[in-house]
Amino acid sequence: MVTAGLADRPLVAVCGGGAADSKGRALARETGKLLAERGVILICGGLGGVMAAAAHGAKEAGGLTIGILPGTDKGAANPYIDLALATGLGHVRNTVIVRSAQGIIALPGKSGTLSEIAFGLTMKKPVIGLQAWAHINGVVIAETPMKAVDLVLDLI
Repeated sequence: MVTAGLADRPLVAVCGGGAADSKGRALARETGKLLAERGVILICGGLGGVMAAAAHGAKEAGGLTIGILPGTDKGAANPYIDLALATGLGHVRNTVIVRSAQGIIALPGKSGTLSEIAFGLTMKKPVIGLQAWAHINGVVIAETPMKAVDLVLDLI
């Protein structure tokens, strides 16, 4: 059964490394929690690191999570993903994540995260760098998860 108004809820991508240190995981988890508390649907790459931490935080707050997986096995999704879409697209799935989202919050990561930032900027979507990516023109920097969530919701 579809919840009334589900299609009207904002969809925000949380992007970051598939491997993250404890600080990165804590930032991502708090970001996911705050997004869910504001009624946002979280979309991410569906795997580990920042993606799992953000989805974990969203689930703790009763949120809905979507994972756009690079492979063909939806069972590869982290345990906090409600809807796993196994694309078989590899890193190309980053375009699906960004195209689907209204805004992006980018945490520390590597080239995959950088591609999501570039796609977001190219698609003219707000990209918020949470303690990361300050050197990229067009990325709006936030020092806290609360500020990142406020910024992305103000800009979408």
